Amino acid sequence: MLGWAFTFLIVAIIAGVLGFGGIAGTAAWIAKLIFVIFVVLLLISVLSGALRGKTPKL
Repeated sequence: MLGWAFTFLIVAIIAGVLGFGGIAGTAAWIAKLIFVIFVVLLLISVLSGALRGKTPKL
């Protein structure tokens, strides 16, 4: 999921440099949305693992 957010960020940067403002804005908005969803799911996963008493594997 983080890879998708990074992909949309790159698309937004390239579209912005090339002058496609609408596409750049939309891609940036999608990248932000996916990143926020990723952070929320990460926090839920960490909290559920902590409540179960498991240590995270790195």
